[in-house]
Amino acid sequence: MLHTPGVTDCPPAEVGYDTSRIEVLNAHFQTLIDQKKIQAASYCVSRYGKTFMHGAIGPLSFRDDRADPLLPTTVHNIASITKAVTSVAVAKLVEDGILRFDIPVGAILEPFNVAPFNKIDIYSLLTHTSGLFPDCAGSLIPYHKSYWQLIGEYFEKYNPGDGEPDWITAALSGGVSKKLGEEWQYCSFGFCILGEIIKKVTGVTAEQYIEEQILKPLGMKDTVWELTPELAGRAIIRNERHEKRLNDLINGNQPEFSQLEKLWDTVSSTGGGLASTPADLIRFANMLLGMGTLGDTRIIGRKAVEKITTRTLYGVPDYCWGNDVKDRSYGIGLDMRRGPAFLYSPTSYFHEGAGACCMAIDPTEQLAAVWFVPFTEDNWYAEALFNVTNIIWSGLN
Repeated sequence: MLHTPGVTDCPPAEVGYDTSRIEVLNAHFQTLIDQKKIQAASYCVSRYGKTFMHGAIGPLSFRDDRADPLLPTTVHNIASITKAVTSVAVAKLVEDGILRFDIPVGAILEPFNVAPFNKIDIYSLLTHTSGLFPDCAGSLIPYHKSYWQLIGEYFEKYNPGDGEPDWITAALSGGVSKKLGEEWQYCSFGFCILGEIIKKVTGVTAEQYIEEQILKPLGMKDTVWELTPELAGRAIIRNERHEKRLNDLINGNQPEFSQLEKLWDTVSSTGGGLASTPADLIRFANMLLGMGTLGDTRIIGRKAVEKITTRTLYGVPDYCWGNDVKDRSYGIGLDMRRGPAFLYSPTSYFHEGAGACCMAIDPTEQLAAVWFVPFTEDNWYAEALFNVTNIIWSGLN
């Protein structure tokens, strides 16, 4: 087993955790690597704010001829865990009196100020109940064009002489798939729109707002929108294209971006654009466990944390991607999935990221866990996410 331990604050026994379960977790990850379901794995787990489990297993690179180990400090794209950070940013603006969860999006972004979009509010975007088409709808609906495809087609025809790009209107030409609140449908485009709302009300990009108001105050130095050469030098290597991009960053080779690529930079990446490490994300998780505060640093208040981490959906079905769930449990921007599959406490909340990674938080047990399990190719394996949750929680004494 290619295992590298990370820095911890205390032994597991100090926080009431069975040390033997760490060996079970490592063995589980190694089995998934041997089965070629994941490339490698890294994790960081804390209780009462103290990190007691931290490590990495497997290779850094997808290449079989490279022996470099994945490290606990290796940087990964965190995909949709970014949405949890965006949700906190919106909650911060709510408690500052700049936004409310029930404000119609059309009151801020003009393209939404027309039926059927004028009923969509900030709350419905955060809870995936806006009625906007879900991610990957094209795989289920013949001839469907995703919002991203519509934006891309608009950018290809865009003429700078026409004024500022209006990609939101172009995307909304795709319409909606459901009535407001009718179903839970996972929609990353909705979180992109939340980024545009943050930009509109603050006067800076959502990425800048999140960096200045959340990441920097929490000391999350390894959590970024764009990799620096130093971070690129310790990023996981997933494929040849990714390897080339990382090498260019490391060597200071600045790529020349086309006008089309530059136009995409005008679209908020608040649905999945951050990169991070397990230990950095644990700081964010422990801020939420601390009801908005980490040490002496306050990000948001207790009532805001209570609001977004309390179940808010009841009786809303989830048929997204073939699911058949009659009553989807969800917080405001944070997943609160329940059922027989999970050992965590009923108060727990989490967010997954494609590719894959997970951040799970249990206020009852004061436990926070982050793990990265980069899947091979485009597959998805529940045993790298759901089963891992149960192994971690099984160690609580």
